[in-house]
Amino acid sequence: MAKKKNSVQKLIGFDKFTKYGIKTDRSEFVFFHVEPTNISVLSPETVESKIYHLTALLSLEPDLEIIALDSCECFDSNKNYVRKRLQIEENEAVRNLLNADLEFLDSIQVEMSSAREFVFCIRFRKEKEEQIFNLINRVSKIISDHGFISHKMAKSEIKRMLGLYFGASMYGDEIPDTEGEPA
Repeated sequence: MAKKKNSVQKLIGFDKFTKYGIKTDRSEFVFFHVEPTNISVLSPETVESKIYHLTALLSLEPDLEIIALDSCECFDSNKNYVRKRLQIEENEAVRNLLNADLEFLDSIQVEMSSAREFVFCIRFRKEKEEQIFNLINRVSKIISDHGFISHKMAKSEIKRMLGLYFGASMYGDEIPDTEGEPA
């Protein structure tokens, strides 16, 4: 008897995309992308007010989860590859090109270091579709009432977020819906 291979989707518990988000073997998740605020230009009082509003939001909606992630791919593996090549490369012209590549990757990484994204996530376990719809609207209103600009993430945005999270690609929306199928 041949063993059935586990797919990556099954290993992480991912079932499918739904009308509102993603479904896993335990829950359905709905994501709200939050527009960032540059707090470095705000007064201490305004920052304190933002913190107060976030605390109040999380008190009113204790099941709301926060996800913070880089909005771009990590350059570490590329930089490590270039460094290894530099150690073994003997041709001076190629070494100069590799050094230029390393400097370029460093400059891009510095520019992207502040590129963070924040997502609110709400998890549904046994609710029916109509209940989910009503709860999404309620949570969206509560988020807005507390001064956060957000929107429910579309399928392509969720795919991009998952691609970044799992290190697959910053073009996650190009990843097929089902493993092994063309995009």
